[in-house]
Amino acid sequence: MARTPEGAVKAKVKKELDELGAYHFAPPANGYGRMGVPDIVGCYRGYFFAIECKAGRGKPTELQLLELERIREAGGIAIVVNEANLEEVRSVLKLKA
Repeated sequence: MARTPEGAVKAKVKKELDELGAYHFAPPANGYGRMGVPDIVGCYRGYFFAIECKAGRGKPTELQLLELERIREAGGIAIVVNEANLEEVRSVLKLKA
């Protein structure tokens, strides 16, 4: 089964979260939910987090950036991750733990 480059990033992020023991899930992107919601959301040691996954030079849309900012304003952790900064998943969450 071939994976998209973004799908490969999501799989690596999910693996990191599993290794940390974080609760997480990927909201369905089927057009019925809220637009701009990050790819992965969850909770780690009492902190809500949201992760937008991108591949290569991919950038979040304005709507995705707005949702990430709203999460930060509410006290959650919100980051954008690609192949170059995958280590941020673990380091950012561990800083909050």
